[in-house]
Amino acid sequence: MTQPTRKAKATLPAKSIIRLGRFAWTTMWHLMMSRLAPRDASGAYIRPASEFRNAIDTDSNRPYPPAAGRYRLYVGLGCPWAHRTLIVRALKGLEDAISVTIVSPSPEAGGWIFDTPENGLQTLAELYQQAKPGYTGRSTVPVLWDTQTQTIVNNESAEIIVMLNDRLNEFAQYPELDLYPAELREAIDSWNEKIYHAVNNGVYRCGFAQTQAAYNTAVNELFTVLNEIDAALEHQRYLCGNRLTLADVRLFTTLIRFDAVYYGLFKCDRRRIQDYPNLAGYLRDLYQLPGVASTCDLEVIKRDYYGNLFPLNPGGIIPTGSSLDNLLAPHDRAKLKDLF
Repeated sequence: MTQPTRKAKATLPAKSIIRLGRFAWTTMWHLMMSRLAPRDASGAYIRPASEFRNAIDTDSNRPYPPAAGRYRLYVGLGCPWAHRTLIVRALKGLEDAISVTIVSPSPEAGGWIFDTPENGLQTLAELYQQAKPGYTGRSTVPVLWDTQTQTIVNNESAEIIVMLNDRLNEFAQYPELDLYPAELREAIDSWNEKIYHAVNNGVYRCGFAQTQAAYNTAVNELFTVLNEIDAALEHQRYLCGNRLTLADVRLFTTLIRFDAVYYGLFKCDRRRIQDYPNLAGYLRDLYQLPGVASTCDLEVIKRDYYGNLFPLNPGGIIPTGSSLDNLLAPHDRAKLKDLF
């Protein structure tokens, strides 16, 4: 009787093939990362500055006066910087005054593309070219677009949300809500500066670090500041006391992505936000504010990060475990004297 033939056991490739493959992949990884995430000599990520910095001005004689229906936001739902503008738009009740166009990242196109072509344009880069012919910089979201002059007013999220807070109050449903009050601006600016470097951009400095030393520096700063924020929130509802401000909005868009994306994909894995005694409830508190949840789409967030950041996730596999259901649980933070 003929014995069945045994299949040969799978073995690892030869050492020379492993070395060659590792060299090729590392070389290609650095090449791709150099385009995705510019670095300094130490391997630390450097975020380029935004280039369009004009503003809506309450003076009607200036180029961009307040007007309903004149301005449009171009945003990517997965982008935390663009997400800031959607939240302030919702909190202020500016949905009828400012329209929104959604764009999505496309590695094949090398940037953001329109989900539906608009005015003959297929990509956000084409919109930038329309605003500034010959433009060679980064085509990023958010974009505050003037439909009257067909140009970009501003593409810096930190400045756009200040405009949305107080430059269009005559068209807002909630003009009385001031997220950047004069008496708190020093405290707001102080938190913003610290949080931007260590947390908002800090998670990117972790995920895009190209050396161990650069990563170690970024991750240590990230969790030092998260610990500081958690301690501050033990006795006050929001960052600047018991009043919601732009500092909270700017922090929220990083926190909402942290456990699902940054914890794993960006190697920010010392601790999840849901494991912090105060940050966890704070995140639920902000998520449950009127209008905020409707701006959050975790499936798009995961798709945009895991599906499109090829150098960090070559297989493009999107994890399924995270959801926002836990953010609907009671936050128990109103006891900290709710003045909002």
